[in-house]
Amino acid sequence: MTAMHTQSGGAGTDDGSTGPASTAVEILARAKALAPTLRERAAQIESERRLPTDVVEMLRDTGVFRMGFDRTRGGPELNSMRQTEVIEALSYGDAGAGWCAMIGSDSGLYARFLEESVAKEMFDDLDMVTAGLLFPTGRAEMVPGGYRLTGRWQFGSGVTHADWVVSGAFLYRDGRPEPGPDGDPHDSRLFFVSRADVEVIDTWHSTGLAGSGSCDYTITDVFVPEERTLTFATVRNGEGPLSQPEVHMRNMPGVPLGVARAALDHAREIASTRVSPVTGAMADDYRTQVTIADCEADYAATRHAVYAAMRRQHDVLAAGGTLADLTPDERAALPLSRRHAFRTARSIVSRLYDLLQTGAIYRRSPMDRWLRDTNTMCQHVVAQDRILQSAGAHLLGGKPSFALSLGITG
Repeated sequence: MTAMHTQSGGAGTDDGSTGPASTAVEILARAKALAPTLRERAAQIESERRLPTDVVEMLRDTGVFRMGFDRTRGGPELNSMRQTEVIEALSYGDAGAGWCAMIGSDSGLYARFLEESVAKEMFDDLDMVTAGLLFPTGRAEMVPGGYRLTGRWQFGSGVTHADWVVSGAFLYRDGRPEPGPDGDPHDSRLFFVSRADVEVIDTWHSTGLAGSGSCDYTITDVFVPEERTLTFATVRNGEGPLSQPEVHMRNMPGVPLGVARAALDHAREIASTRVSPVTGAMADDYRTQVTIADCEADYAATRHAVYAAMRRQHDVLAAGGTLADLTPDERAALPLSRRHAFRTARSIVSRLYDLLQTGAIYRRSPMDRWLRDTNTMCQHVVAQDRILQSAGAHLLGGKPSFALSLGITG
């Protein structure tokens, strides 16, 4: 498949070269450099309810969409901590852009669950974008050589600018549910379809994350060859820390952490300069000092927990171990720290919103947007109580309701 996008000349680098960055250092540097532009474009991004084409190309130029591809493919193969730092930097500029970057950067991660030749054919350009909903809400009828896929999916973040759309669906044989090999009464898989075969339904009128373009989409009786399907239980192409079933969830905390940092910096800047003729300098106010310090403490502790959990996981996997080599506490720390990052970011933004009072209520204030963005992102399953149940069940020897959040596929 030929990529649907056009190559961006982009911002280039200091030495005059152009094209997407290709190393961890370059990708992070470009992400940080792009953040102020994303902040300037945030109102437009929100009003259009999708990423403008030139913003997509700016993101592509940072190298964010290629960061999960193996070095054997010429990719930068950023580890999960580095990926999260990049998503943080972009989300510091705009949450919608950061969210789309996080989703779109999964292409190189999905490639590990496909045969190498298939991945090379599908992703003939390392900067291609993948979008879609993984939960099996579609129907895939088994036919010779593959499946006929039909369905409607919600929350297709980035689907408006994607090259490939990956969607979950239940399997049927001759119209009847197909049981799974592990005794599951109804088996399911993930299916890759070209964006050209997808119809986007403009449903994304949301509280926040408006710029993510997370519209519904439909696929109608599209043939998907067997080799363009996957399950997270089977790695076909690659090994090591990134070849794991929950790898696509790891960099998600970068979005709330980036927003929380942006809100803190914004509030601190206002507090350091605002002087009231009635109450005096805001920086000298007790409530201001306590609120800022309390939010900084929560941010620092939460961010440390996210990176510490990922770092421990990386160290075990990089040494040749498996997720089963983590202690129950270490394994549970991954989804728990991720959920906590979303919830804490929302709490930080809410407290700072209250601190800034009426100055925060206008649409021109980024605090208003961050309040709506963090409330919306906290509705994702990774920020919900299902994560608490899953981690708690794992710690107590029970059955997690969302086992994949722990990297469990059996």
